[in-house]
Amino acid sequence: MNLASQSGDAGGSQLLFANFNQDNTSLAVGTKSGYKFFSLSSVDKLELIYECTDTEDVCIVERLFSSSLVAIVSLKAPRKLKVCHFKKGTEICNYSYSNTILAVKLNRQRLIVCLEESLYIHNIRDMKVLHIIRETPPNPSGLCALSISNDNCYLAYPGSATIGEVQVFDTVNLRAANMIPAHDSPLAALAFDASGTKLATASEKGTVIRVFSIPEGQKLFEFRRGVKRCVSICSLAFSMEGLYLSASSNTETVHIFKLETPKEKYVPAEEPTTWGGYLGKVLMASTTYLPSQVTEMFTQGRAFATVRLPFCGHKNICALAVIQKIPRLLVAAADGYLYLYNLDPQEGGECTLMKQHRLDGSAEPSNEILEQGSHDRPLVAQTAVTKGFLRYCEEQGAVGGAGLEDDLNDLRLEEENEQPPLILETD
Repeated sequence: MNLASQSGDAGGSQLLFANFNQDNTSLAVGTKSGYKFFSLSSVDKLELIYECTDTEDVCIVERLFSSSLVAIVSLKAPRKLKVCHFKKGTEICNYSYSNTILAVKLNRQRLIVCLEESLYIHNIRDMKVLHIIRETPPNPSGLCALSISNDNCYLAYPGSATIGEVQVFDTVNLRAANMIPAHDSPLAALAFDASGTKLATASEKGTVIRVFSIPEGQKLFEFRRGVKRCVSICSLAFSMEGLYLSASSNTETVHIFKLETPKEKYVPAEEPTTWGGYLGKVLMASTTYLPSQVTEMFTQGRAFATVRLPFCGHKNICALAVIQKIPRLLVAAADGYLYLYNLDPQEGGECTLMKQHRLDGSAEPSNEILEQGSHDRPLVAQTAVTKGFLRYCEEQGAVGGAGLEDDLNDLRLEEENEQPPLILETD
């Protein structure tokens, strides 16, 4: 959630950016004074993992799973990407691009940099540019999605600025995989599931959410968010096991859909005995003769669960995570709060607000931030002086620099089985 171009949306808060990491175990927050990482292991306490105050106006900050690798973009240098080892407070490398960086996506193999009309694909082992997708349709919001799966390492981005085409790109073999005609209107949101085999899409109308198989592009599910009004979809997010899909918008309602195929049940051919029964029978029979657009409305799935947010109109980003063995919906919003709701996996229905925590740098209530002991004290960045940068220029690409050998060798991504380590190549 990048608020840099919508500062009015955040009111007077310091918040410029917020996003969950790839497995929803931590939250990254970029502010006017730096950036922070919070652990999402508890509902009652929002544990500060790390805070950096030596980089101002952080409009993008992306962490690779639970590792020390972080990608940072500042409003003071919006065309420059810095890759850092945040626990040491050192810069590993940096790249400068021809235009403003709108989004950065990471997985264990690739780092994607999205500009308005191009996408750069970096090898995360050495940060060299492997491929550039040029002359993409204008994408001023930086909309794109990168699968976190090693086996299905796909990138999705808009294939058109006028209709809802999704271009799917194989970032391992560096070739186009498919083009999916997902919607009639331009795309507003994209999200892969954790396996990289499903892609959720929403258009600018915001009334219908579709899920496609990847890379085949077959439509698997279609959910109706609403029929009364068009909305702006802010966020789509799958649960880690891929059974639930959340959709948040600029309204006060978050919808959670369940990705299951309805089981056909045998129903004896009995005549209905009530007016409601007669009406239902007539209605279902009539779908054979109705226009396809009307028939689709009867076959589209409805929300399994909903959340009523305490605000309307704020940009936000949501995630589905299991915290303390209970499924939760998390919503980080431009009002500077993180909201946590319980999700009933059997009954669904209206979700219950359990806790809210402040993220905008203001004074925290004493019961919302973990009292740090000596063994789990949050790390505070110290400005590191990096010397001896080895610079090289990719042909027609970004200009980058590699950091110190020691920093690269010390970067270990094995936390939570993170790999591979970053390897310096300067041939």
